[in-house]
Amino acid sequence: MKEGESLFDEIKRLSTEQRNELSSKIDLSDSLEIATIINNEDLKVASAVQKKLPQIAEAIDAAFRQLKKGGRILYFGAGTSGRLGVLDAAECPPTFGTEPDMVQGFIAGGKEAMFEAQEGAEDQPETGAQDIREIGVNENDLVVGLAASGRTPYVHGALKEAQKIGAITVFITTVPKAQLNIESDIIIDVPVGPEVVMGSTRMKSATAQKMILNMISTGAMIKLGKVYENVMVDLMQTNKKLVERSKRIIMMFCVVDYEEAGDLLESAQGNVKTAIVMSLKKMDAKSAKKVLMENDGFIRKVIEK
Repeated sequence: MKEGESLFDEIKRLSTEQRNELSSKIDLSDSLEIATIINNEDLKVASAVQKKLPQIAEAIDAAFRQLKKGGRILYFGAGTSGRLGVLDAAECPPTFGTEPDMVQGFIAGGKEAMFEAQEGAEDQPETGAQDIREIGVNENDLVVGLAASGRTPYVHGALKEAQKIGAITVFITTVPKAQLNIESDIIIDVPVGPEVVMGSTRMKSATAQKMILNMISTGAMIKLGKVYENVMVDLMQTNKKLVERSKRIIMMFCVVDYEEAGDLLESAQGNVKTAIVMSLKKMDAKSAKKVLMENDGFIRKVIEK
């Protein structure tokens, strides 16, 4: 907030709070026209994100470095932004076989806010700072703040407390950097322009944030060796679909039939990477695990030796 500026004035000048002239008659439109207007605006999001790929790459590298040191990726946001962080974190264990605490999402108002808006929860910077302290953030962690408007007090409080502790910080917003009054090690500002419905940042702003989070978490996991070629090979068999996907992956890389893939998976105690190395390198499970560990979990490194 600028000196002498009221909260009303601060919010009024934000790019996310402007009216979109291209949707000014959407209330007169039929269903196809409504869908077309929304889609036309959504098409602009990927282009806006593309302009920030160097900053996103920087965030991927930071996430990888912190995870290699035993740190965590920790998302903090309010409302839709907070829910997106929680969603990305929740998807990491089944997709990449990570422990639940490696990537975590925190939302202003706590778990209840995931399903029902907790009015006023985002307005307290101290609550964000308190959440940082309660989970024991340290210098090995990466703290990612998500705020479409760039001004969410809960997120600011979390980032400032994380900076005091020495954690690496990333700030993701959909307003221009010039409108921010928060510092961060990495700032990813993706101005997507006015929303189809004024101020409804669950639309283009949310789409942009989701795209960025996909890149950061997936990029870090790829650099950790959790993807071979373009296939997830550290997935957890938490349901029947994932069990069958695991067998299919083994069949794909090892040229074995369905029964053999099942036997390999069982011998590897459900670890797909171990099963693949067992088959391709003609090893038992213990030897396959050992050689994977010696190569930082990268199947490609094992195969090419």
